[in-house]
Amino acid sequence: MSSAELFKNIPTKVNELLINVENGRIGLPDLQRPFEWNDSKVRDLLDSMMKGYPIGFIMLWSSPDKYENVGYIGENDKTYDAPEDLVIDGQQRLTALLAAMHGVIVRDKKYKERRIRISYNPISKEFAVWSQAYEKSPEWISAISDVFMADRGHKIPEFRRAFVAAYNEGRTKNNLPELSSEEEYQIEQNINDLLNLKEYALPEIKIFDNASEEDVADIFVRVNSGGKKLNETNFIETLLAVYDNDAYEKIETFCSDSRIPTKNTSYNNILEVDPVHLIRVAVGVGFRRARLRYAYMLLRGKDLRTGETNQETRAENLRIFRDALEKATKLNDWHAFLNMFARAGYLNKSFIASSNAVVFGYVLYLIGKYDYDLSSSELQHIIPRWIFMSTITSFYSGSTESEVEKQFADMRNINTKEEYITYLDGGITSAMTEDFFNITLPQRMTTSAATSPEWYGYIAAINVLGKPMFLSTVPVANHLIPGASGTKNSIDKHHIFPKKYLERLGYDSNRDRNQIANFTYIDYQTNIEISDDPPADYVKKYRQRLGEKRYKETCFENALPLNFETMGYKEFLDRRRILMAQKVREAYIELSK
Repeated sequence: MSSAELFKNIPTKVNELLINVENGRIGLPDLQRPFEWNDSKVRDLLDSMMKGYPIGFIMLWSSPDKYENVGYIGENDKTYDAPEDLVIDGQQRLTALLAAMHGVIVRDKKYKERRIRISYNPISKEFAVWSQAYEKSPEWISAISDVFMADRGHKIPEFRRAFVAAYNEGRTKNNLPELSSEEEYQIEQNINDLLNLKEYALPEIKIFDNASEEDVADIFVRVNSGGKKLNETNFIETLLAVYDNDAYEKIETFCSDSRIPTKNTSYNNILEVDPVHLIRVAVGVGFRRARLRYAYMLLRGKDLRTGETNQETRAENLRIFRDALEKATKLNDWHAFLNMFARAGYLNKSFIASSNAVVFGYVLYLIGKYDYDLSSSELQHIIPRWIFMSTITSFYSGSTESEVEKQFADMRNINTKEEYITYLDGGITSAMTEDFFNITLPQRMTTSAATSPEWYGYIAAINVLGKPMFLSTVPVANHLIPGASGTKNSIDKHHIFPKKYLERLGYDSNRDRNQIANFTYIDYQTNIEISDDPPADYVKKYRQRLGEKRYKETCFENALPLNFETMGYKEFLDRRRILMAQKVREAYIELSK
């Protein structure tokens, strides 16, 4: 082997691969994950094999040679306690074959166990997805796993005779002649052809253990005809499912429960938790690392200081990871943290531009609670302010991993809770300066982006301050709290200077008409009533209806310059951006009390 070679091609048969998965020599994480294929796709795979069509290859990645067998896959006893090779590509195909041919139970997308049964007609050599009709029909073998089980028990002759007997009994009941010798021979041959699928060639591409994660990902992309990319998450979930199935189960359970709004679960309206989110949290809390690439290095047993990979380091890294994951999946902590988003004015996920704000905010919460022993009141004071700052300033957008790595590096010299609070407070105050509120934020509000953090930050500020909607006494927050349902929103995002009115003034660009400073929330009925009326017309009507005092209050509460209806559109936008930014400042001061 030359120094440049990182892999070799190995001629392999299906049966050899399946046996090696079952005895643990090959690690197949998809036995622990939700199986994505439907039964008809499994049927098509078997049909392609029967017809001699190619079905691709299996890509394996060798575990480091220094590893000893200390882990396990699944619940069955294995010859190999830990795998020698990990399946990087071909996981779904191997899982499908194990399920159909060996009767291995898989999980569906709802994490429920199920069997995949593929029926077989030994006269026509046809495969079909199991149904009651095939179960009852004497012409069909209801599940091919029965054939392979009989083969493993050396009972194929008995199986075939029983099938033929049942077939003839069915024919006799229907007044049909029994099978001829030729038909019986055809059944025997076609059952043998089914069993010969064990010898179907499914070659391996085996990547050597000295290949880096980057090498493996690059090889994967270059040889994968579907253009699929292998990313850090693929590596991490593979390593976890193989080397620490308990941790993987904990992650999957939490992710599943968090999406179901039932009693005593982690359901929330801020983030649909995926495995990658919890992996980020565990690596951040346990190792003070932000880059996902570090996660799979750590789980493979790499010492990030020395660069060496060995079993002892892997065992210690897994212990640290499990401890951090235990903290990350405590429902009481998760709920307490999510409530801090509500305190910061962010009442649902539509206002969160980046999931990283939730993930890394949770990391800071857990570090504060468990590493620096911050009390509940101390966390309640500092974390909502951090959420408010980081979300409106897009702290976790862009080069997030690099920024958080710098943050973790700064935190290595923090030893006490007072120092931790001072550090976070310093990060908040250095971002939320007078220049930010007076200059930077108004400038950033010169946008028509519907999902801009500046718009969401302004609405969060209105929620923190408990301000009512324009032309109403009902707080905006009442209409944004999750729980209400219906086909029409009870609150609308309204153009203060209506679009059609602006068109008549010559503003023909949506970028001009949809400036966020031209929006406010009003209730549905008020929005219909105002319609496309010029500001001067609808303001006069509501000024009279509400009275001068209440009208001035509703303008102040919604950052609207008094007498805006008499202003030119551009003047209005400039004035309102400044007032919106001051509402944000007012909310920040409120959170700082």
